[in-house]
Amino acid sequence: MKKPLHTSICEDHIFSKLYDTYAQALTNFLFYKYGDYLNPKDTAQEAFVKLWENCKKVDPSKAKSYLYTIANNMMLNHVKHHKVVVNFRKIQPKEYTNESPEFLFQKEEFLIKYQKVLGRLSEEQRVAFLLNKAEGKKHQEIADELGVTKKVVEYRIYSAFKQIKEELEGFNLK
Repeated sequence: MKKPLHTSICEDHIFSKLYDTYAQALTNFLFYKYGDYLNPKDTAQEAFVKLWENCKKVDPSKAKSYLYTIANNMMLNHVKHHKVVVNFRKIQPKEYTNESPEFLFQKEEFLIKYQKVLGRLSEEQRVAFLLNKAEGKKHQEIADELGVTKKVVEYRIYSAFKQIKEELEGFNLK
């Protein structure tokens, strides 16, 4: 069989002819094999997009085989993904905790007291303390950010911690 010299799928008229010839047959093939649920029409379109992207690599005589293989693989990937989604939905999140109701109540109570104590700190103490403990910034970073010395930041953090510790006496703080 002689191969035409200047025939390429990248030429518009050849690609259009391939589309007109195989689009409906490919869609029907996917529909018969996988059903309507996985949207065979979209998958057939995606297969033609892949063909267009790789038009220089695909010989026109092998275009039909390429389209069917690509479309079938896409559908298999959709099926595999669908199985993963279904299995993931089967996993029930745990609706229980190992924490006692008493502990949960104490936790809420502690949080309320902690927020009140933070509110009673001076603004300088609160800012330095939260930048260090909540955001994890180092003393020098806080000093640079606030425009004060590292010693001032250390004093603010430690004085805030001391006040918090005194006011939350019944709780174990580290």
